[in-house]
Amino acid sequence: MTIPFTLDRLNALPREGFVSAIGEVFEHAPWVAEAAFASRPFPTVTALHAAMLGAVRAAPASEQLAFIRAHPELGSRVKRPDITADSQAEQGSLGLDRLSEEEFAHFSRLNAAYREKFGFPFIICVRRHTRDSILRNVERRLANDTDQERETALDEIGLITRLRLVAKVDGPGPPKTDGRLSTHVLDTLSGKPAHGVKISLHEIGASARGLLLETVTNADGRTDRPLLADAPLRIGTYELEFHAGDYFRSPNIASASPAFLDVVPVRFSIAVAEGHYHVPLLLTPWSYSTYRGS
Repeated sequence: MTIPFTLDRLNALPREGFVSAIGEVFEHAPWVAEAAFASRPFPTVTALHAAMLGAVRAAPASEQLAFIRAHPELGSRVKRPDITADSQAEQGSLGLDRLSEEEFAHFSRLNAAYREKFGFPFIICVRRHTRDSILRNVERRLANDTDQERETALDEIGLITRLRLVAKVDGPGPPKTDGRLSTHVLDTLSGKPAHGVKISLHEIGASARGLLLETVTNADGRTDRPLLADAPLRIGTYELEFHAGDYFRSPNIASASPAFLDVVPVRFSIAVAEGHYHVPLLLTPWSYSTYRGS
């Protein structure tokens, strides 16, 4: 694991060391760090990222286009030497390097249609999306014009590089890059937090349902740690399963026997990768309610 540079140390480096430290943040484009070097010292990590992204946006249109075209397509199962380690890790985190034949064919068709229309690869910040969300975005963005897509590609590159820079540079004022998913279960029959409720979290995809974690509520009716945290929440559809029947069958819980409710599913969507999603459950043996909390 790479130890991040401190921002103070980065500010003190000569040009060559500065570019060597963060030149790979922008895909195959050490010239971005070179251009940002002149704006030192940076008071915050956010200011550093803004200077680097500003260098890209200030570049001539032809250089911007060459820069966008240097990015890899999504869904390749071949580890090509021209794909950076960061890109490989980002695609691998979503299994895009291990697609089935059917999935690979689907990605290939969309990639080909996109490149034929716009002349550059489809770019999206993979770490902020589920597979289904990525596919929806390709299909939606195919309706855009070339100028819209060039701007959207640069926006997505900004999101990609923001995450990469935060991993490489430790300092004040980092940009917001992580989200949080939490829950709280209240037993409204007894008027107390529901202790010991088993919870399962699943990602719901068009072709599969994946278990992300299982946990149990503590004495406060919450989980000891957030369900998801310390990274962007992947935009997509999820389901929480609350094992209410097991809870109400517990010998120290006064309720009807058998309880009317067994497993309570709450299906919801995440639209903001850096948002806080709180999904509380108000529970009795016969009914429940939920909402997006704060």
